[in-house]
Amino acid sequence: MKFTRKELIETDATMNQMRNAVYILVRLMEKNGIQEPKENLRKMGRNIAKTYINYWKPTEIITLKNLKDFITTIYQKVLNSTISIEINESEKEVTVQDYKCALCKYHYDDLEIAGCEILLGMVSEFISLINQESYNSSSIFLEPHVINESRAYGDKSCIQTFNYKIGKEG
Repeated sequence: MKFTRKELIETDATMNQMRNAVYILVRLMEKNGIQEPKENLRKMGRNIAKTYINYWKPTEIITLKNLKDFITTIYQKVLNSTISIEINESEKEVTVQDYKCALCKYHYDDLEIAGCEILLGMVSEFISLINQESYNSSSIFLEPHVINESRAYGDKSCIQTFNYKIGKEG
């Protein structure tokens, strides 16, 4: 069965296949001595965002006002996940807690990397792609920061942190 990219975006089964492939890929990178596996997964996420934006753009601009709604939409639509989000304006950090991260469903004793590294790249790139066309001074830009916890490490949830900049700071 052949799917177009647009049809793949609309299917639920693809996330299981992607999760399985991510951990096989991480093991392969480790076996072959590939440096910077986290950065490679984040790059993969950025590339996913570059494809998604061609088929689905949920808003025209992302600011601090609609950031939570935008991130929630991404996690619901793409990952079928329910999350909580905290924005720390003094530290300029965004923290996403996901209790059913689609990329970190299982604990892996042999790996020290979380599949949701991909999400750090995807979410930040998606926002950048949308806002680069906007010349609004209140546009927000995210940078991947760190995976604080992950179900792949045996934690109860995945906690991802982004740093942000507003407008021309980005």
